Formats: sequence, C-alpha cells, structure tokens
Amino acid sequence: MAKYSTGDGGASAGGSCELCGADGGDLQTANVAGATLQVCSDCAKNHGENDRTTSSSGDSRDEVDRRKRAAQNTAKLQDSQKPDASHWEEGADYDSDQLPYLVSDYGSTVTEARQERGLQTSELADELDIDESDVLAVEQGRATQANVGGSTIAVLEEFLDVDLVDER
Repeated sequence: MAKYSTGDGGASAGGSCELCGADGGDLQTANVAGATLQVCSDCAKNHGENDRTTSSSGDSRDEVDRRKRAAQNTAKLQDSQKPDASHWEEGADYDSDQLPYLVSDYGSTVTEARQERGLQTSELADELDIDESDVLAVEQGRATQANVGGSTIAVLEEFLDVDLVDER
C-alpha cells in the first residue's frame, strides 16, 4: 500500500508499513495525526502519538509547553479583568455614589421634563450645580457608559419631579 495511506490496509497491504513502506517485520496499529495506521516498530516509536519523548517528571514536552501557555493566558485574562483606576478623579467615592437601575425610557423622561420647564441642558446643569455632560448623557440614555453617579440621578428626579429609578 502507498506511503501515508489512511485506507484499510487489510490483506492488500502485503505486510508493509503504511508510513515508510518497509516490508515485513512485526506491524503495529498506531494513531498518527488522527489516522489509525499499520506501521513498523520504528515508525510507531517515532510517529505514534502515545510514544512521545517525556521529561524527567513524566510529562511530555508538548504537554509542558501547553500547560505553560495555558497559565500565561489565564494570567493575562485575570489582569485584564482588574479595574483600572487610572482615569478616576482623586477624592471621588465611586462606591458610595453608584448608579441605580434606571427605568427603560429615562432619557426621554428627563428631556421632556426639562423642556416643559423651558430650560436648556446648560441651564439645568447650572441650576443643579452638575456637569452639563452628565445631563446630556442621561438625556441620551447613556448614563452607565458616561459613569454618571447616583447622586446626579437623585438631583434630577427631585428637581424635575420625575421617576428615573426602577424600583424592583
């Protein structure tokens, strides 16, 4: 049978190794790159997936490398999940001013209430002594992405007499 054949060796193989083509000898069944082949003892030793060179601890070199890469990837993942406080303002207490769950249409609710009072976003921000960018973020429905604090939501609710917090 031809070299690297994955077909059924059967009687047509003539007792030759399916990898190197060596005739005669004692053939063994070996798993080579996912294929089950009839191979000579040399090919079984060099190409069989069960007979890899092992280190002194008994682990194959490929296994040691795989574990090392897995540990490095795990460390990278853990590092990427740690919070980055480099962009936080000094003196701010973000844990005590958490944004509560908001109703689904909070942005349009604030916009309508502001317009009913005849105020521009800058006027509302000045009146409440909050950043105009926070007012805009709330009106545009992106309070979470803009890191708007819960105190800003509370001030808007009270001044505009609207319900923004989803009481679940």
